[in-house]
Amino acid sequence: MAMPPPLHARVHGAGPTGALTALALAEAGWQVTLHDPQPPEALQQRQRAYAFTHSSRELLQRLDLWQALQPALVPFRRLRLRDMATARSAVFGPADLPGAEAVGWIGSHGPLMALLLERLGRHPAVQLALGDAAPGDPAPGGTRPDLVVAADGPESPTREALGIGQWRHTYRQRCLTVQVELRGCADDDAWELLRPEGPFAVLPLGDGRFQLVWSAPAARCRQLEALGDAPFLDRLAGALPDALQPDALLESPRSFPVALQLARRLHRGRTVLVGESAHRCHPVGGQGLNLCWRDVAELHRLARRAARGTLHPQRIGAVYGRRRWPDLLLTLLATDLLVRLFSNRLPWLLPPRRLALAVLGRVSLARGLALRAMSLGPCRLLPAPPPWRHGDQQLAPAPALPGHGALSAPSGGPE
Repeated sequence: MAMPPPLHARVHGAGPTGALTALALAEAGWQVTLHDPQPPEALQQRQRAYAFTHSSRELLQRLDLWQALQPALVPFRRLRLRDMATARSAVFGPADLPGAEAVGWIGSHGPLMALLLERLGRHPAVQLALGDAAPGDPAPGGTRPDLVVAADGPESPTREALGIGQWRHTYRQRCLTVQVELRGCADDDAWELLRPEGPFAVLPLGDGRFQLVWSAPAARCRQLEALGDAPFLDRLAGALPDALQPDALLESPRSFPVALQLARRLHRGRTVLVGESAHRCHPVGGQGLNLCWRDVAELHRLARRAARGTLHPQRIGAVYGRRRWPDLLLTLLATDLLVRLFSNRLPWLLPPRRLALAVLGRVSLARGLALRAMSLGPCRLLPAPPPWRHGDQQLAPAPALPGHGALSAPSGGPE
């Protein structure tokens, strides 16, 4: 029996999400072309740190990347959540997530991209088209791809070319990022400070270095960017708890606008939207990259089914969209509500904020549920949905009746 020809995919965008998508599709047995207008050197130059949750760890383990990436990651074993307006706090630890050795991990962009590009470069099923002005042939011989993945960022040209609109809310805040040396903070502690002007994350990078993600009104962020080192450190000391003392800037602070975005649909035809081409959320809670990578995890599962012949490739987009909507909606809603609840000075909201932090501080079950939602996604709190028995199975030939040709019909089997 002849083997079916391999399935082909074209991925637009070679950032962390696009590069990981290409590796996931190749691991699933597909031939993949990865396109990005930037060359490999430029793709690795971004100065940024990411918080990795357990959902991302699971995906990296499935793709045999976790062990190689771990030396470049800094685990944090305590997440200290503090509402600066009410002086209430809660501390999350590994005991709140049974079986976990850490609450999460912090890693820098450079080592992550170096590993992804190295694995892509030596994977026999991956063709790299980096630094090209336009996508090359979608597959060997110029054949039409079975799947196109748009991972080309929040202003996705692919999404715009497809005419897919989006819902968008631009926050009045901007987000300022900077790396500093701090005293008074353990190297395995991370902080999420809920301040009236916006959330403020302190993420450990090891050896007394920390990545700060400081949300504040746009005018204040621009003012902070324009300060010299000494005045900036003075302002920073005033924004941090008294126990944390900044010693030195390790880079110039930079700010960027913050928005909530959600595409009105996640696929059209053979094209699916993955990562920030489909959605963006406020950086509170470190959900951004992990939410993008849960897109990749779902696409990986569906690509493996298509390669095995249990899901028709033309059905991937519809099934992917149906399965990703609950996680996206719940996560975007949760991050937006957090910002609205805590980034204000409304006195009538102080009692529920005190109550919420008191419950988290004293009730281990509440901390466990909150940490599980943050680490694995809100949908992992719910039971698995029942099998979908119509519409997403591989179309298979039905038995031919005497004197008739074979008919195509759904297989009717479980997912």
